[in-house]
Amino acid sequence: MIYWEIFKANFIANILGYGGGPATIPLLEHEVVHKYEWFTVSEFSEMVALGNGLPGPIATKLSGYIGFEMGGVLGSFIGVFAAVAPSMILMIALLGLLLKFKDSPKVKRLTQYIRPTIAVLLGVMTFNFFMNAYETSGIYHTVIIAVLSFFALERFRISPVLVVLGALIYGAVLIG
Repeated sequence: MIYWEIFKANFIANILGYGGGPATIPLLEHEVVHKYEWFTVSEFSEMVALGNGLPGPIATKLSGYIGFEMGGVLGSFIGVFAAVAPSMILMIALLGLLLKFKDSPKVKRLTQYIRPTIAVLLGVMTFNFFMNAYETSGIYHTVIIAVLSFFALERFRISPVLVVLGALIYGAVLIG
């Protein structure tokens, strides 16, 4: 039964996550944190942070990790397959339609309407992660990490991978 739930959680999040990995993250969080309660918000936010520091698509990394934690190696394969299956199935089934209507004004307008929705979902998820960090690490550590990360990314143009690794080291040494 757990393998079916792993497949379903990852498949649903990835079939509804229009816009790629970042759009999938809040949907995947809903499935594994709120619906199945396999992880806490804190565990999920750590999973996302670590996944962002590793190369490759975030959705498949998260799905593989979730699958492994809940069902071992077979669960990991099922999770990754469920993450890529929606795109694979839709691309095969809709390839002709996509080529025919890719320049349609209606399709372009639909994409413009979906982007703000994805931005709101990412904003809500970021707020939830911030609140969880505040509750578990305290306001000082949360603000220090947020401010240093902002300046490292925006002012000094340091690679996001190095910023995430720096935050992980900061947390390991000073928080815990």
